[in-house]
Amino acid sequence: MDLLPRQRVVTVAALAAVVALAWLYLLLAAAEMEVAMAGMDRTMVMPPKDAVELLLLFAMWWVMMVGMMLPSAAPMILTFASVNRNRRARGQPYVPTALFAAGYLLVWGGFSVAATLAQWALERVALLSAMDMATDSRLLGGLLFLAAGLYQFTPLKQACLRLCWSPLDLIANHWRDGSGGALRMGATHGLYCLGCCWVLMLLLFVGGVMNLLWVAALSIVVLIEKLMPGPWISRIGGVLLAAYGIWLLATG
Repeated sequence: MDLLPRQRVVTVAALAAVVALAWLYLLLAAAEMEVAMAGMDRTMVMPPKDAVELLLLFAMWWVMMVGMMLPSAAPMILTFASVNRNRRARGQPYVPTALFAAGYLLVWGGFSVAATLAQWALERVALLSAMDMATDSRLLGGLLFLAAGLYQFTPLKQACLRLCWSPLDLIANHWRDGSGGALRMGATHGLYCLGCCWVLMLLLFVGGVMNLLWVAALSIVVLIEKLMPGPWISRIGGVLLAAYGIWLLATG
Protein backbone atom coordinates (compact mmCIF):
# COMPACT_ATOMS: atom_id res chain seq x y z
CA MET A 1 0.00 0.00 0.00
CA ASP A 2 1.50 3.35 -1.02
CA LEU A 3 1.67 6.35 1.27
CA LEU A 4 -1.51 8.26 0.34
CA PRO A 5 -3.96 5.33 0.64
CA ARG A 6 -2.29 4.30 3.89
CA GLN A 7 -2.66 7.79 5.34
CA ARG A 8 -6.30 7.83 4.24
CA VAL A 9 -6.89 4.54 6.05
CA VAL A 10 -5.29 6.00 9.19
CA THR A 11 -7.55 9.06 9.01
CA VAL A 12 -10.67 6.94 8.53
CA ALA A 13 -9.63 4.66 11.40
CA ALA A 14 -9.06 7.66 13.68
CA LEU A 15 -12.49 9.11 12.86
CA ALA A 16 -14.14 5.73 13.39
CA ALA A 17 -12.40 5.33 16.75
CA VAL A 18 -13.56 8.76 17.96
CA VAL A 19 -17.15 8.05 16.88
CA ALA A 20 -17.06 4.60 18.50
CA LEU A 21 -15.80 6.06 21.78
CA ALA A 22 -18.52 8.72 21.69
CA TRP A 23 -21.24 6.09 21.21
CA LEU A 24 -19.71 3.88 23.91
CA TYR A 25 -19.90 6.82 26.32
CA LEU A 26 -23.55 7.41 25.38
CA LEU A 27 -24.42 3.73 25.83
CA LEU A 28 -22.82 3.66 29.28
CA ALA A 29 -24.43 6.96 30.29
CA ALA A 30 -27.85 5.78 29.14
CA ALA A 31 -27.48 2.51 31.02
CA GLU A 32 -26.37 4.32 34.16
CA MET A 33 -29.29 6.73 33.95
CA GLU A 34 -31.75 3.87 33.46
CA VAL A 35 -30.46 2.14 36.59
CA ALA A 36 -30.51 5.36 38.59
CA MET A 37 -34.07 6.20 37.57
CA ALA A 38 -35.52 2.70 37.93
CA GLY A 39 -38.50 2.75 40.24
CA MET A 40 -38.55 6.54 40.57
CA ASP A 41 -41.69 8.54 39.85
CA ARG A 42 -41.35 10.15 36.42
CA THR A 43 -43.22 13.22 37.63
CA MET A 44 -40.91 13.75 40.61
CA VAL A 45 -39.59 17.30 40.82
CA MET A 46 -35.81 17.16 40.58
CA PRO A 47 -33.62 19.67 42.45
CA PRO A 48 -32.05 22.46 40.39
CA LYS A 49 -28.78 21.54 38.70
CA ASP A 50 -25.59 22.88 40.23
CA ALA A 51 -22.51 23.95 38.26
CA VAL A 52 -20.96 20.47 38.25
CA GLU A 53 -24.17 18.89 36.94
CA LEU A 54 -24.39 21.51 34.21
CA LEU A 55 -20.79 20.78 33.19
CA LEU A 56 -21.54 17.05 33.03
CA LEU A 57 -24.67 17.77 31.01
CA PHE A 58 -22.63 19.91 28.63
CA ALA A 59 -20.08 17.09 28.29
CA MET A 60 -22.90 14.66 27.47
CA TRP A 61 -24.29 16.98 24.78
CA TRP A 62 -20.87 17.58 23.22
CA VAL A 63 -19.99 13.89 23.11
CA MET A 64 -23.42 13.22 21.60
CA MET A 65 -22.78 15.81 18.89
CA VAL A 66 -19.41 14.18 18.15
CA GLY A 67 -21.08 10.80 17.74
CA MET A 68 -23.92 12.21 15.63
CA MET A 69 -22.13 14.72 13.40
CA LEU A 70 -18.60 13.44 12.83
CA PRO A 71 -19.66 10.63 10.44
CA SER A 72 -21.40 13.11 8.13
CA ALA A 73 -18.35 15.41 8.26
CA ALA A 74 -15.98 12.58 7.26
CA PRO A 75 -16.05 13.37 3.49
CA MET A 76 -15.01 16.97 4.15
CA ILE A 77 -12.32 15.94 6.63
CA LEU A 78 -10.91 13.36 4.19
CA THR A 79 -10.93 15.93 1.37
CA PHE A 80 -9.01 18.38 3.56
CA ALA A 81 -6.52 15.66 4.49
CA SER A 82 -5.98 14.70 0.84
CA VAL A 83 -5.46 18.28 -0.34
CA ASN A 84 -3.19 18.98 2.60
CA ARG A 85 -1.02 15.94 1.84
CA ASN A 86 -0.71 17.00 -1.80
CA ARG A 87 0.40 20.44 -0.65
CA ARG A 88 3.03 18.89 1.57
CA ALA A 89 4.27 16.79 -1.37
CA ARG A 90 4.80 20.05 -3.29
CA GLY A 91 6.71 21.57 -0.39
CA GLN A 92 3.87 23.82 0.77
CA PRO A 93 2.88 24.33 4.45
CA TYR A 94 1.24 21.30 6.07
CA VAL A 95 -0.86 21.08 9.24
CA PRO A 96 -2.41 18.04 10.95
CA THR A 97 -5.93 17.15 9.85
CA ALA A 98 -6.83 16.93 13.54
CA LEU A 99 -6.79 20.74 13.69
CA PHE A 100 -9.45 20.96 10.99
CA ALA A 101 -11.57 18.38 12.84
CA ALA A 102 -11.04 20.29 16.10
CA GLY A 103 -12.36 23.49 14.53
CA TYR A 104 -15.42 21.58 13.33
CA LEU A 105 -16.10 20.08 16.75
CA LEU A 106 -15.60 23.42 18.52
CA VAL A 107 -18.64 24.76 16.68
CA TRP A 108 -20.71 21.83 17.94
CA GLY A 109 -19.28 22.50 21.38
CA GLY A 110 -20.82 25.95 21.15
CA PHE A 111 -24.13 24.40 20.15
CA SER A 112 -23.81 22.04 23.12
CA VAL A 113 -23.54 25.02 25.48
CA ALA A 114 -26.79 26.41 24.06
CA ALA A 115 -28.49 23.00 24.23
CA THR A 116 -27.38 22.55 27.85
CA LEU A 117 -28.85 25.90 28.84
CA ALA A 118 -32.04 25.16 26.88
CA GLN A 119 -32.45 21.84 28.67
CA TRP A 120 -31.86 23.48 32.05
CA ALA A 121 -34.45 26.16 31.25
CA LEU A 122 -37.04 23.63 30.04
CA GLU A 123 -36.57 21.57 33.19
CA ARG A 124 -36.95 24.69 35.33
CA VAL A 125 -40.35 25.46 33.81
CA ALA A 126 -41.43 21.78 33.94
CA LEU A 127 -41.57 21.37 30.15
CA LEU A 128 -38.93 18.65 30.19
CA SER A 129 -38.78 15.59 32.38
CA ALA A 130 -35.49 15.41 34.27
CA MET A 131 -35.78 11.62 34.21
CA ASP A 132 -35.96 10.75 30.51
CA MET A 133 -35.06 14.24 29.24
CA ALA A 134 -38.12 14.43 26.97
CA THR A 135 -41.07 16.80 26.92
CA ASP A 136 -44.60 15.68 27.72
CA SER A 137 -46.02 18.81 26.10
CA ARG A 138 -47.70 18.04 22.79
CA LEU A 139 -47.75 21.78 22.15
CA LEU A 140 -43.98 22.09 22.48
CA GLY A 141 -43.39 18.86 20.59
CA GLY A 142 -45.71 19.92 17.79
CA LEU A 143 -44.09 23.33 17.49
CA LEU A 144 -40.60 21.81 17.34
CA PHE A 145 -41.59 19.29 14.67
CA LEU A 146 -43.38 21.99 12.67
CA ALA A 147 -40.35 24.30 12.95
CA ALA A 148 -38.02 21.49 11.87
CA GLY A 149 -40.23 20.70 8.90
CA LEU A 150 -40.56 24.30 7.73
CA TYR A 151 -36.82 24.92 8.18
CA GLN A 152 -36.10 22.21 5.61
CA PHE A 153 -37.47 24.55 2.91
CA THR A 154 -35.58 27.69 3.91
CA PRO A 155 -32.85 29.18 1.68
CA LEU A 156 -30.40 28.97 4.61
CA LYS A 157 -30.91 25.22 4.93
CA GLN A 158 -30.43 24.66 1.20
CA ALA A 159 -27.37 26.94 1.02
CA CYS A 160 -25.69 25.13 3.91
CA LEU A 161 -26.51 21.73 2.40
CA ARG A 162 -24.91 22.71 -0.92
CA LEU A 163 -21.63 23.41 0.87
CA CYS A 164 -21.84 20.06 2.63
CA TRP A 165 -22.43 18.29 -0.70
CA SER A 166 -19.36 19.89 -2.32
CA PRO A 167 -16.29 19.67 -0.06
CA LEU A 168 -14.06 21.06 -2.81
CA ASP A 169 -16.06 24.32 -2.77
CA LEU A 170 -14.94 24.92 0.80
CA ILE A 171 -11.35 24.12 -0.15
CA ALA A 172 -11.48 26.47 -3.15
CA ASN A 173 -13.24 29.38 -1.48
CA HIS A 174 -12.16 29.24 2.17
CA TRP A 175 -8.64 27.86 2.20
CA ARG A 176 -6.39 29.31 4.90
CA ASP A 177 -2.76 28.36 5.53
CA GLY A 178 -1.31 27.42 8.90
CA SER A 179 -2.69 25.95 12.09
CA GLY A 180 -5.04 28.86 12.68
CA GLY A 181 -6.23 28.56 9.11
CA ALA A 182 -7.04 24.86 9.54
CA LEU A 183 -9.00 25.60 12.71
CA ARG A 184 -10.85 28.40 10.94
CA MET A 185 -11.68 26.19 7.95
CA GLY A 186 -12.95 23.45 10.26
CA ALA A 187 -15.07 25.98 12.12
CA THR A 188 -16.44 27.30 8.82
CA HIS A 189 -17.50 23.82 7.80
CA GLY A 190 -18.94 23.32 11.29
CA LEU A 191 -21.04 26.46 10.91
CA TYR A 192 -22.44 25.22 7.61
CA CYS A 193 -23.29 21.88 9.23
CA LEU A 194 -24.87 23.70 12.14
CA GLY A 195 -26.93 25.70 9.68
CA CYS A 196 -28.14 22.43 8.17
CA CYS A 197 -29.00 20.57 11.33
CA TRP A 198 -29.58 22.73 14.39
CA VAL A 199 -33.38 22.60 14.26
CA LEU A 200 -33.31 18.83 13.76
CA MET A 201 -31.16 18.55 16.89
CA LEU A 202 -33.89 20.27 18.90
CA LEU A 203 -36.11 17.25 18.24
CA LEU A 204 -34.00 15.45 20.83
CA PHE A 205 -36.10 17.31 23.39
CA VAL A 206 -39.16 15.51 22.00
CA GLY A 207 -37.86 11.98 21.51
CA GLY A 208 -35.62 12.07 24.59
CA VAL A 209 -32.10 13.44 24.86
CA MET A 210 -30.80 10.06 26.03
CA ASN A 211 -33.11 7.94 23.86
CA LEU A 212 -30.33 6.37 21.82
CA LEU A 213 -32.69 4.98 19.19
CA TRP A 214 -33.92 8.52 18.60
CA VAL A 215 -30.34 9.82 18.59
CA ALA A 216 -29.35 7.17 16.03
CA ALA A 217 -32.39 7.94 13.85
CA LEU A 218 -31.54 11.64 13.70
CA SER A 219 -27.90 10.78 12.95
CA ILE A 220 -28.99 8.67 9.99
CA VAL A 221 -31.26 11.44 8.69
CA VAL A 222 -28.37 13.92 8.84
CA LEU A 223 -26.01 11.46 7.14
CA ILE A 224 -28.46 10.76 4.30
CA GLU A 225 -29.10 14.46 3.71
CA LYS A 226 -25.39 15.19 3.41
CA LEU A 227 -24.38 12.19 1.31
CA MET A 228 -27.24 12.37 -1.23
CA PRO A 229 -27.08 15.64 -3.20
CA GLY A 230 -30.31 17.24 -4.27
CA PRO A 231 -33.14 19.04 -2.49
CA TRP A 232 -35.70 16.25 -2.53
CA ILE A 233 -34.47 14.35 0.52
CA SER A 234 -34.70 17.44 2.72
CA ARG A 235 -38.03 18.50 1.22
CA ILE A 236 -39.64 15.09 1.69
CA GLY A 237 -38.34 15.08 5.24
CA GLY A 238 -39.70 18.58 5.73
CA VAL A 239 -43.19 17.55 4.64
CA LEU A 240 -43.17 14.55 6.99
CA LEU A 241 -41.84 16.54 9.93
CA ALA A 242 -44.30 19.40 9.45
CA ALA A 243 -47.22 17.00 9.00
CA TYR A 244 -46.39 15.23 12.24
CA GLY A 245 -46.02 18.56 14.02
CA ILE A 246 -49.45 19.66 12.80
CA TRP A 247 -50.93 16.35 13.95
CA LEU A 248 -49.43 16.80 17.42
CA LEU A 249 -50.83 20.32 17.64
CA ALA A 250 -54.27 19.27 16.39
CA THR A 251 -54.56 16.38 18.83
CA GLY A 252 -52.88 18.03 21.80
